[in-house]
Amino acid sequence: MKNKHNLGKEVLTGVALAAVVAAAAGAYFLYGSKKAKQHRKQVKGWMLKARGEVLEKLEKLKEVNEEIYQKVVNEVSNKYEALKSIDKEDVMEFAKELKSHWKSIAKEIAAFHKAKDKK
Repeated sequence: MKNKHNLGKEVLTGVALAAVVAAAAGAYFLYGSKKAKQHRKQVKGWMLKARGEVLEKLEKLKEVNEEIYQKVVNEVSNKYEALKSIDKEDVMEFAKELKSHWKSIAKEIAAFHKAKDKK
């Protein structure tokens, strides 16, 4: 049985990892991708809210891998796709763009674990 101190550490590590993943995804979309300048111009209010929802869901998880990340993106994008006021093609492009950043996010996760292991 794990003591409370170790369990608390694991939860904090999971939250920190999710925050790193979420921040990396958002930053890459707006500043790191080849189309970053275009993305910053295109960001619409619903996109910011949807990204925030993705971030919230990821922050609540202990572990994030590609399957989980894509599932979260799908859940959020499906919600927005159902709204009549939002163009479905915009939502599909939004989801595709977020999913395409997994490799850079995985690098951030690896760097986070590497730094954590050095402590």
